[in-house]
Amino acid sequence: MLTIDEREIAGPGTGAHPTGGRSSFRRILVPVHSPGQAGPALAVAARLCALAGGMLRLVHVRTCDPPLRAPARFYPETLGEAAAVLEEALLAAWACGGPRATTAVVDARRTDVARAIAWQAAAWSADLIVLTRRPRLASTRLVWGSVPDQVMRQAACPVLAVPPARSPRSLRARQQGDPP
Repeated sequence: MLTIDEREIAGPGTGAHPTGGRSSFRRILVPVHSPGQAGPALAVAARLCALAGGMLRLVHVRTCDPPLRAPARFYPETLGEAAAVLEEALLAAWACGGPRATTAVVDARRTDVARAIAWQAAAWSADLIVLTRRPRLASTRLVWGSVPDQVMRQAACPVLAVPPARSPRSLRARQQGDPP
């Protein structure tokens, strides 16, 4: 696993809220697959960073699938596209409280995404990993596994799994008494 791009960004509103007890979670890592999917985790992590005066680390894992019997690697996503995902996530985090933040793009095989996230957390000395857990069918999770479950098993620091945001359609259905 190789960190390709690393930038430190000081954002707007980096001052911490005055609190009596300070959180021990001052270095919080958020894996970002897509900003829309990571939105709830970004919001929670930004609030925690603001309370503790901490720093946020946004990590995007670019998956590569090496072709059989060839030394080259195939990335379905360019480095520019990965940077754009992180920039959009950074803007979303700033909208939720504006913590100081760093970003990193990491390359890993599709089967090693969780290991890459856990490795990045250990290398950066993260106090907490905050990630969004998508609902998946139990059979799919048993066969393929779940990246959040694997991160929870492999990470050396605590992991906070945040439920995904509810879509406006499912909220309307609940208000009307229909099942989502």
